[in-house]
Amino acid sequence: MHPHPPDIDCILIGVNCSKTLAACIESIQAADYPAEKLRICYVDGGSTDDSLEVARRYGEVQTLAITPEFPSPGLGRNTGWKHGSAPLVHFFDSDTVIEPQWFRQALKAIDEDGVGAVAGLRREKHPEHSVYNWIGNLEWNGPAGESDCFGGDVLIRREALEATGGYDEELVGGEDPELSRRITRAGWKIMRLDEPMTRHDLAMTTVSQYLRRAYRSGYGFGAVRHREALAGSAFWQYEYRKITIKGGGFTAALILSMPALAINSPIAGALTALLLLAGSTLLFMPRILRVGQFMREHKLDRKEARRYAWHCSLVVLPQLAGVLRFHLGRISAKPLRNKQKRLATALSDQLS
Repeated sequence: MHPHPPDIDCILIGVNCSKTLAACIESIQAADYPAEKLRICYVDGGSTDDSLEVARRYGEVQTLAITPEFPSPGLGRNTGWKHGSAPLVHFFDSDTVIEPQWFRQALKAIDEDGVGAVAGLRREKHPEHSVYNWIGNLEWNGPAGESDCFGGDVLIRREALEATGGYDEELVGGEDPELSRRITRAGWKIMRLDEPMTRHDLAMTTVSQYLRRAYRSGYGFGAVRHREALAGSAFWQYEYRKITIKGGGFTAALILSMPALAINSPIAGALTALLLLAGSTLLFMPRILRVGQFMREHKLDRKEARRYAWHCSLVVLPQLAGVLRFHLGRISAKPLRNKQKRLATALSDQLS
């Protein structure tokens, strides 16, 4: 154990999260770290359930209630860390529980020179409950070592937050990677450890939830990529191009084929088939053929790898809609915003 363990501000954000909040708080309190060094603060973004009452049952937990017209994860996180004073700040979504040893592991890494933020492995509690939870479990984590970004669960030096101003409060997607990039440009390193950090409850069971999450991730890709391009960075350039080329190419082919469908002629039929074949090839290749690669990288059986390949191919379509929404909002000065009555903690889960 660190001879003089520093204080850590633990910032939890949530909206209508009464079902998961208690488990999150209790996991922090049960962590293998001096309890008096952990300062837990729950920032409520305008719940209509009893989330605030749940948090207030724990006398040592500070609660901050904000009711902005347009809530955002960044606004909640900034409210929390600016309210505290500890040299280290750990952010959590309220639908996560922390692994008992994580604080010790993260402290070792952030003690190294130049390290401004540390993240570990986030795992889904119930990947078996739905294919969507299963996909999320595969995609939360990147390779261990120095990283170019972090997600919603992360330990950050207060000094790094103060130097960058913290989170972008306008973004409703991609706010964690966006802050990551500014922390990196400020001279800090981000480390990702091959150590268990949190268990998460995505609780995604329907196609509409999946499509909404993909749409918001696409919006995040568009927003962050635009900011990074202005900064002269290639961050997310490949991902952005994949969405726009694959999703855009398939959509264009589909639209162009529609007039030919109304013409009853062999030439029109052949043209339609050619357009749809070209669009489908662009959409599905080469991901649909990378079953063996997915088996090796993610330790999947062949059936699971095929399922993941279909996801990787098709997800660019709702993501493209999100990218287009970002650019439409940028041009019209009407960015995508959360609406209080529709907001739930699950919608604040972002890219990792």
